Amino acid sequence: MQNIRNFSIIAHIDHGKSTLADRFLEVTRTIEARKMRDQVLDSMDLERERGITIKMQPVRMVYEGYELNLIDTPGHIDFSYEVSRALTAVEGAILLVDATQGVQAQTLTTLRAARDLNLVIIPVLSKIDSPLADVSAVREQVAVLLEIDESEILGCSGKTGEGVKEVLDTMIAKIPPPKASQVKDPAALIFDFQYSDHQGVIVFLRLVDGVISKGQALEFSASGRSFNALEVGVFAPAPTPTGTLTAGSIGYVVTGIKEPGFARVGDTIRAKGSKTPALPGYAEPKPVVWASVYPESQDDFVSLRQALSKLRLSDSSLSFEEESSGILGRGFRCGLLGMLHLEIVTERLRREFKLTLVITSPTIQYEVTLKDGKTITVYSPALFPEHGDIASVHEPYVDAEIMVPTTYLGVITTLLYEHEATITSTDIFSEGRMLIKVSMPLRELMRNFFDKVKSVSQGYASVSYEMRELRPADVARLDIVVADEVVPAFTRIVAKHRAYEEAVAAVEKLHGILPRQMFTTKIQGQALGRILSSKTLSALAKDVTQHMYGGDITRKMKLREKQKKGKKKMLNRGKVNIPEDVFLKMVKSE
Repeated sequence: MQNIRNFSIIAHIDHGKSTLADRFLEVTRTIEARKMRDQVLDSMDLERERGITIKMQPVRMVYEGYELNLIDTPGHIDFSYEVSRALTAVEGAILLVDATQGVQAQTLTTLRAARDLNLVIIPVLSKIDSPLADVSAVREQVAVLLEIDESEILGCSGKTGEGVKEVLDTMIAKIPPPKASQVKDPAALIFDFQYSDHQGVIVFLRLVDGVISKGQALEFSASGRSFNALEVGVFAPAPTPTGTLTAGSIGYVVTGIKEPGFARVGDTIRAKGSKTPALPGYAEPKPVVWASVYPESQDDFVSLRQALSKLRLSDSSLSFEEESSGILGRGFRCGLLGMLHLEIVTERLRREFKLTLVITSPTIQYEVTLKDGKTITVYSPALFPEHGDIASVHEPYVDAEIMVPTTYLGVITTLLYEHEATITSTDIFSEGRMLIKVSMPLRELMRNFFDKVKSVSQGYASVSYEMRELRPADVARLDIVVADEVVPAFTRIVAKHRAYEEAVAAVEKLHGILPRQMFTTKIQGQALGRILSSKTLSALAKDVTQHMYGGDITRKMKLREKQKKGKKKMLNRGKVNIPEDVFLKMVKSE
């Protein structure tokens, strides 16, 4: 194992992780030059379209006699669970900092995670060839952050390849090999999954002890389910069969199991019947945001359940359970790690499984004490109790860190006030840059806070956060009523002092995007036991006399009167048809 090096690249979003990984693949000749493309390890179309990494991706490279196992990780805070699992499977990490942007909030978060696992940290500046790069200033920031000499900080360009070989050489020299195996029996930690219709569940693992070979009888430690290894291999970067995996290596095993539920991230794979103790796994991810997902047609309910089960194999931070609505039918309440995570999951359901969905307004967890003394936990806005039944409400808070240039301090402070944030401390991080630590409701963080911070700071500020305890909340349920019928998908929980503002905005938005019906449609915003906003959508108009030419005016009057009576009858009996895209537009951020 002395020639094995396992490492990850950690950084803030858009600091050049994927581009640096591309250069590693070129320098080590893992991929032929004619087959190279940008973002090789970002295999999903969504990753390429958005220019971000969503899924961690392992790859094995060979460089000057060394086996280098890289696990590329996402940079967005919503996918921090992916990062934590990747870091557990390696001995070192390249801390990548953009020379044009400097240290960002997420840089601090990922660095803390790596240090907690006692990983060797190799600091590297990216984009040093950019005309916007301020290498000396950013080098100083990193040196202060890590408490090291500036000479220890490397520089590279993922675009030109400058400094990439030096990074690889330094990594081999400083990152230790995996610890020597203490036992001969195989023991492997599962850090990810993939599902294939033909091969079943494919587990991604880090082999800690022993050897795993094709055809070997293995079992999952937690469930006890046994299987024979149909294929064993490494990622180069495509799955490549090798027949065996040895201790210290990172690779995959095809299980052939096609039923979900038998394997989970953090479980241990060992020899069938072995008494080898399970390896330390991962803490279960705690959902931050909940949203209900319904198929547009109830005929697709089973397909949606199967799609969510398969998706969870490749996204272990996704959780879901069945629920039903009187209007929307049967669906699933999904727990997610943030708004971007919600957007990615729903988009994958549509693209990969061809499903047409209705998504309810996302919400967080509330602890509600009723006037009769009973305390309930509410995950769905539609299940939030009526205003008159509530004695008190508690909601989760977060501790957030905002890295911002001092020139934007004023607008950031105003934004924090609008989002009910309390500044707990401020530190001058480096010349012209400040680290602001705040405490704020998770509800307000999810109210488009990230985008607003980027907007008011012209993209220079960044945010990271950690969950904290529940605190008292002053909130209420806002219902959107369409044609005298509450639409649960539009229900949301809002701060009481902003209930009127939110009701007006929601009604205005729906009035602007809801197609006109055959009858006059009233749209209302209702909260705190009363109607706060109302607008009327006029009916579709059709000239029922257009086929008539000349004749007595009374004939036209009779037809118009008949049309009027028909619309009145439809108003009493008609049901409003709300297309899927209207639900999507209402859920999207302001």
